[in-house]
Amino acid sequence: MPLTNLLSRTLSSSFTSSNGRSFTVAAKTLHHFRYSSSAVQVAESDTETEALKDYADYRRSLYGNITHKALLVDAVGTLVLPSQPMAQIYRKIGEKYGVEFSEDEILHRYRRAYSQPWGKSRLRYVNDGRPFWQYIVSYSTGCSDTQYFEELYNYYMTDKAWHLCDPEAEQVFNALRKSGVKLAVVSNFDTRLRPVLRALNCENWFDAVAVSAEVAAEKPNPTIFLKACELLDVKPEDAVHVGDDRRNDIWGARDAGCDAWLWGSDVHSFKEVAQRIGVQV
Repeated sequence: MPLTNLLSRTLSSSFTSSNGRSFTVAAKTLHHFRYSSSAVQVAESDTETEALKDYADYRRSLYGNITHKALLVDAVGTLVLPSQPMAQIYRKIGEKYGVEFSEDEILHRYRRAYSQPWGKSRLRYVNDGRPFWQYIVSYSTGCSDTQYFEELYNYYMTDKAWHLCDPEAEQVFNALRKSGVKLAVVSNFDTRLRPVLRALNCENWFDAVAVSAEVAAEKPNPTIFLKACELLDVKPEDAVHVGDDRRNDIWGARDAGCDAWLWGSDVHSFKEVAQRIGVQV
């Protein structure tokens, strides 16, 4: 049962941990766990810290020494990172097509374009996302050359554009799967995500991929997390999601009924993720 469900209970809740000891979690403590980026950092007393430990014990008592049956992982910013700054690539490839904007100007215009509503759709990435990215590239650089767009678009499907965030990821994910933990990528991305994962030789690490362009729902919409759980054949309360965006990853996953840990705050490596789940690497 995730902390989101615990919060729906009354003023306090009692459980029996795996060591047979009963404990009570105050509503104030659960409030901190639900809305903060790191339960440990916001712990205001030894009671709250103990409650977190006992919650992990409680989950292990359900699943047999692990806290979750499934791990959901965000893609960009968590699993993979761009190998070069976006504006640098837009400028470098664009020079032969007449792009004259500086990298700072490209970045400024990119951010402005990316933050705007996309037509009449709530989705930016539909299928391969080409119309959306054509608009972004054209606005960011002032260049509408089709060849320029195609070169840039295809570049972001290669292993030159991306690298793995954690060099130990493969070892960790293998250990998790051997321990019975199912794995899925959950990402706001267009259909190029699968070629990207293949280019980085990591597609086979996962049991499922839930990408917004295919699910027709973008994080923080709970639908995409629920779809990932459906693909893995697990209940949302059996899963924990790890991502680097508080709104999209943490709030979205918790609204779907999953637990969630913020990458770079709650956890800093996939080895740490595995240890929190109860799997030693």
